Amino acid sequence: MSLIDTRSSRIKAVAHGFFLSITTTIAEPAIILPLILNFFGASTLLIGLLSSLLKGGAIIVQLFAAFSAQSYTRVMPYLRLVFLTRFLSWFGIGVSIYFFGSDHPSWALWSIGIGLFIFSFAAGFGSIYFNEILGKVFSHRYRGRVFAQRQFAAGLGALISGVSAGVILEYTPAPESFAYLFMFSAFVMILGVIPYALIQEPIKENIIAKEKHFYSFLIKSFALLRCDGQLRRQIRTYLLAYSHLFSLPFIILQAQSVLHLGGIQIGYLLTAQVVGGMLSNLIWGKLSSRGKIRLIITLSFTAFILANALALFAYQLWHYALLFFLLGAAMDGMRLAFSNNILIIAPEHLRPVYIALQSNLTSIGLFFAIPGAVILEIYGYTALYGFTIVMLLGGMVAARRLAD
Repeated sequence: MSLIDTRSSRIKAVAHGFFLSITTTIAEPAIILPLILNFFGASTLLIGLLSSLLKGGAIIVQLFAAFSAQSYTRVMPYLRLVFLTRFLSWFGIGVSIYFFGSDHPSWALWSIGIGLFIFSFAAGFGSIYFNEILGKVFSHRYRGRVFAQRQFAAGLGALISGVSAGVILEYTPAPESFAYLFMFSAFVMILGVIPYALIQEPIKENIIAKEKHFYSFLIKSFALLRCDGQLRRQIRTYLLAYSHLFSLPFIILQAQSVLHLGGIQIGYLLTAQVVGGMLSNLIWGKLSSRGKIRLIITLSFTAFILANALALFAYQLWHYALLFFLLGAAMDGMRLAFSNNILIIAPEHLRPVYIALQSNLTSIGLFFAIPGAVILEIYGYTALYGFTIVMLLGGMVAARRLAD
């Protein structure tokens, strides 16, 4: 029986996205995480660093993970270890906040930082294994629909999580509310991990021998980059797509200073971002099934630019709701387009290498919030949003060279 494009694998992949989204929305880097860090007295620069760390820590090990994975016929056993590590680190953040949050805020900040690094570091291995499985069990255009369905389900999960988080933050005093969010969501994560871990993974026959030394692997990998112009253009455009992170963690801080947000209002803004992602996936999925990757990327750049332009003039709650709606749509569009396209352009036997090259070379973008914090401290919000818009316009121009 064929294991390609099965309904069972699709349901498991979508279920994983749904429950994982409920978990990670608790520390959503655009809204909730900056407010948690701000509560414990984190500086603007530290907020930018830890917001970047939630995803950026994964990049450090991805090339090494690809170095090992290229010779694996099956990667699911390794992915299950990643799932366990991520559960323990996420639950550990909640436990640390519960015990240290009230009396030792600096210890709580250290615990959050370490927990986020371990959670993200493990994802560096997990991303290679996760995408390798997606590449095995789904064909190109079917995978585009699966990505859209998965992201729609993730949006629904984030919607549930956002509303729940807003209620908990409103009616439970901090920092206990932060601890409960992390500990409860860690167990929700397990509900998504189990289905994905049960996907039937085909044996990969088209593999290559592992190099004797990691250094030799690096030389070979970057030689591939020099030879593949399509990969270089994709990486260049994806890096510029991360320009929205210059301003992303600080928009909610501006909203807080202008509107003095409570838990319900925070949940409202998070819901707007999630709904933007959910509804946009109805469009992204249809365009992806038709091979319109470049159009998805262009529309996503447009939404990012409009959101930052709106941030220049926002002073009411509905302004920020529309802004986060656009951000949600753009982030899901970029994620779908680049995640699917790298699997399309990569040769089967080099799939882990291509994924790791894209992730590592665009990884600098995950830390754009740090220079963004510097711009904000020196020049203010107007300069920060203006700079972000200029960078995003550069990405839109770069996207014109991508092929559908």
